[in-house]
Amino acid sequence: CAELRGSGRLCPRGQRQNREPGRRGQQQFLELRREWLHFKGGCQRGVIRDQKQVFFGIRADNSVFGLYRTLLLEPEGPAPHAELAAPTTIPVTTSLRIRIVNFVVMNNKTSAGETFEDLMKDGVFEARFPLHKGEGHLKKTWARWRHMFREQPVDEIRNYFGEKVALYFVWLGWYTYMLVPAALTGLLVFLSGFSLFEASQISKEICEAHDILMCPLGDHSRRYQRLSETCTFAKLTHLFDNDGTVVFAIFMALWATVFLEIWKRQRARVVLHWDLYVWDEEQEEMALQLINCPDYKLRPYQHSYLRSTVILVLTLLMICLMIGMAHVLVVYRVLASALFSSSAVPFLEERVTTAVVVTGALVHYVTIVIMTKINRRVALKLCDFEMPRTFSERESRFTIRFFTLQFFTHFSSLIYIAFILGRINGHPGKSTRLAGLWKLEECHASGCMMDLFVQMAIIMGLKQTLSNCVEYLVPWVTHKCRSLRASESGHLPRDPELRDWRRNYLLNPVNTFSLFDEFMEMMIQYGFTTIFVAAFPLAPLLALFSNLVEIRLDAIKMVWLQRRLVPRKAKDIGTWLQVLETIGVLAVIANGMVIAFTSEFIPRVVYKYRYSPCLKEGNSTVDCLKGYVNHSLSVFHTKDFQDPDGIEGSENVTLCRYRDYRNPPDYNFSEKFWFLLAIRLAFVILFEHVALCIKLIAAWFVPDIPQSVKNKVLEVKYQRLREKMWHGRQRLGGVGAGSRPPMPAHPTPASIFSARSTDV
Repeated sequence: CAELRGSGRLCPRGQRQNREPGRRGQQQFLELRREWLHFKGGCQRGVIRDQKQVFFGIRADNSVFGLYRTLLLEPEGPAPHAELAAPTTIPVTTSLRIRIVNFVVMNNKTSAGETFEDLMKDGVFEARFPLHKGEGHLKKTWARWRHMFREQPVDEIRNYFGEKVALYFVWLGWYTYMLVPAALTGLLVFLSGFSLFEASQISKEICEAHDILMCPLGDHSRRYQRLSETCTFAKLTHLFDNDGTVVFAIFMALWATVFLEIWKRQRARVVLHWDLYVWDEEQEEMALQLINCPDYKLRPYQHSYLRSTVILVLTLLMICLMIGMAHVLVVYRVLASALFSSSAVPFLEERVTTAVVVTGALVHYVTIVIMTKINRRVALKLCDFEMPRTFSERESRFTIRFFTLQFFTHFSSLIYIAFILGRINGHPGKSTRLAGLWKLEECHASGCMMDLFVQMAIIMGLKQTLSNCVEYLVPWVTHKCRSLRASESGHLPRDPELRDWRRNYLLNPVNTFSLFDEFMEMMIQYGFTTIFVAAFPLAPLLALFSNLVEIRLDAIKMVWLQRRLVPRKAKDIGTWLQVLETIGVLAVIANGMVIAFTSEFIPRVVYKYRYSPCLKEGNSTVDCLKGYVNHSLSVFHTKDFQDPDGIEGSENVTLCRYRDYRNPPDYNFSEKFWFLLAIRLAFVILFEHVALCIKLIAAWFVPDIPQSVKNKVLEVKYQRLREKMWHGRQRLGGVGAGSRPPMPAHPTPASIFSARSTDV
């Protein structure tokens, strides 16, 4: 049998005012008693007392599981006057026992109208948890670092933790497997940029431009800089800003679609193998409510336009706050630029731009950590205000709210760098200033692609390394400290059952959102892997290495360090699938805009086919990008500076260059700028339509459900109808009854997972 434990503090003798919570706790469990729900333990009424805790054990009789199987035997409902099939079609597993008992405990109310959660808030109870029993095989074959490259025992995970946890690991394993081609392609694009590290015509021109003076970039750089001084930066930028980036962005759009479509097929095979293909979560919840209370009244669907409007307004306000956080980062970068330029540390003074980019990314990471806690509370409050009908509906709405807030928290600074940085700062003679004092930062002479790459690399790198370390070390240290404090008391219970209960109690607590947090972490990682991947082709490779660790890390936490999760049924990953599809669409839009507006791809193509020396006759052997650097830089007369004498080395300097398309003396945008803008917009529209068409074709070409699964389901329906027809003829007097048709056999794993060329 399976037991669910509730533990509460036992107050010391002599403190009369503190005895009441313990009595209320015992009374609560007495009121929980049903004809099929009993207390179990080593002493009277299922209560075991330790030095500081009182443990209550609960168990359910087998009769309740027969009722459960009867209610959920046929998800589509039995035919009128049809006999029920054998009740053994739904096996009574430990997971099922835990799930039913947990549901009753959580939904039962005392005579005073208090729920178990209310009693926990009042301090009557400290925790409730199912016991870890029979997990030894999972510890040996799954939850160990040395098994990192072994196949996961999915069926054992399902039997122990339930279908929802098992589907998480199935999805995570499949996602990791599908990252291999994306990681290899991204690595190939990166290496191709390395192979052209010295061969780039643009890099050569920048490195040889000793006679081109660049205008000061900001207040921290009050001197003219030779363009050749940015040689190394230009070469590094070419690693990520090359023609292969466009191909890789289109490939990732196709990859995201194929990944989701094949996952849907994989999910269909798995849930058919688990006999959950036609399972209905809503019907399951109603069945549990009826088991808990036969007089349960159905709660109908309701919709309040007032509540929806308030929720929408509050969500938009939070999104505006997230966007405001991006402006805070802008202010930091501007102020840090001024601070580092006047620093007494030579290293910072000489590398102001690099220091600002790196520290800005670190500040953004700290902001993410803080805002994650705030976003969770806000999303929970919004869900409570909305009053969802069922737990699954509440979980779905919380997922959407929380992910929306987290998305803007993680990607606000990336959106600023990709599409705003360097575009609103004016020109050298008339710069846009923050509060009229500090000049806004500008892009490097080679563009903003390197800034975007550094920001993504630091945030994603910290998320995948530091966060994983914290995710493992915090539960490990906490468990060790709890165990150490318990051992220091010097009290070792003689009762083996009490020792087992204490051992489980000393594990780290879990809650409803323990698995939710793992899914959210992977969704954010998936966003970094697909959105803005044009600026960071190594993102899939980093995600691949991280996931190999993440699978075993989560397994070790669940089996070794945490209390057992309450098993939950599921036949898919729920709202997370819609989140993945949304990220796929956003990735197409974002990558198209990065290529068009952030990278130098469009200006290079326009120069190559409109201004290139290759267009002249007899110059076919000349590199078509020759002269591009001079073409892409505008001219500024130094006499138009507000304080030309305040710039270091201004003697005998009449002209300087800056990255833009403007014409002196009024420095308005030139014809080249407007022509490029039109081409950029046209490219975004073309890229998005082509990528989305490829996604739609791939989604159509790869069916969501394999033919083998459809045939198995069709066969089961056919056999069930034959069975009902046989029973009907028997009731009519046996006319044409014939022999009883065989019961539909459950599909075997071999038949489900067999790979055939016709299985499309």
